[in-house]
Amino acid sequence: MSCEEKYSFFFTFVVEARFIMSEKTKNNLYGLTLEQLESLCQQHSLPRFAAKQIARWLYVRRVSDIDQMTDQSKATRQLLKEHYDLGLSSPLKESISADGTKKYLFRTSQGEYIESAYIPDGDRATLCVSSQAGCRMGCRFCATARQGLQHSLSTNEIINQIISIPESERLTNLVFMGMGEPLDNIDNVLRALQIITASWGMAWSPTRVTLSTAGVARELERFLTESKVHLAVSLHNPFHDERKEIMPIENAYPIREVCDILRRYDFTGQRRVSFEYIVMEGLNDSPAHIKELCRLLDGIKCRMNLIRFHRIPDSPYYSPSQEKMIAFRDTLTAKGIQTTIRASRGEDIKAACGLLSTAEKRK
Repeated sequence: MSCEEKYSFFFTFVVEARFIMSEKTKNNLYGLTLEQLESLCQQHSLPRFAAKQIARWLYVRRVSDIDQMTDQSKATRQLLKEHYDLGLSSPLKESISADGTKKYLFRTSQGEYIESAYIPDGDRATLCVSSQAGCRMGCRFCATARQGLQHSLSTNEIINQIISIPESERLTNLVFMGMGEPLDNIDNVLRALQIITASWGMAWSPTRVTLSTAGVARELERFLTESKVHLAVSLHNPFHDERKEIMPIENAYPIREVCDILRRYDFTGQRRVSFEYIVMEGLNDSPAHIKELCRLLDGIKCRMNLIRFHRIPDSPYYSPSQEKMIAFRDTLTAKGIQTTIRASRGEDIKAACGLLSTAEKRK
């Protein structure tokens, strides 16, 4: 290759690389809070009130094109198009269960994959939202944990799951119980919750939203202070030594410390705290476990949700019979802990609790 050819090749490469980089540096509008939109307006010398107008177009009217923001001038819309993308991304795949549950597969901005589960139930329609691609909590009974953590989701990628499914307008409830540990992605999750519940955003009641955590104590108090949505704590075993065998987070944040934090908060109003308990036969379903659960949760106004273990490949754990589940529930209820059995939904498409995983997609 001559010097001129080398120079021409290098120049073409640089120009194309710069074009690609300029395309990738566009920020997304979906996922921005009102404060961030106000900063955007200030940066581009737009009136401050335009921030609320843009927020309304995004989170109330849910536009799919910046040109649909008709109360913005043509020049403003052109400016927004030059510097920003909406940031909407449709699901790559939809899986439908025999019970009506749907699982949606999304690709992230970093080329990884996440799943969300849509669960219709009479007048209710719940979306199980993911907060991370993968998870680093390492829970032994969870398929997501087996693939490790690829990356935390941006606020845009969290909000996109809600906006981009076909049933978006039918949703009545959101649960942050999909892939990942929400409190391990606290900043982006709190921004998403703000967008979902703020009057300038989607304006959902916080009582329609639940966040589930394995018990990241260092972020729990911040979540309880900065958000008003319901809390669900993944408990699964009340004994320290047994819990750390199935939930390594117990080594860093013992469940007793988590419960001590919860006792300092008032859950007597509309906000609720519940405990999730995956029942595994012969592992955490004995009378001793019931007795210790009562001792652990004493002084916390809460409810318990029992979940039948959903078997994952090569797992050493087994599901109890329905009779044992009912007996476990009735005993806890009799001892003063309001307890229900959560119905399994979407197990045939691997959308049930503990089954979400995109490990196969990454091969």
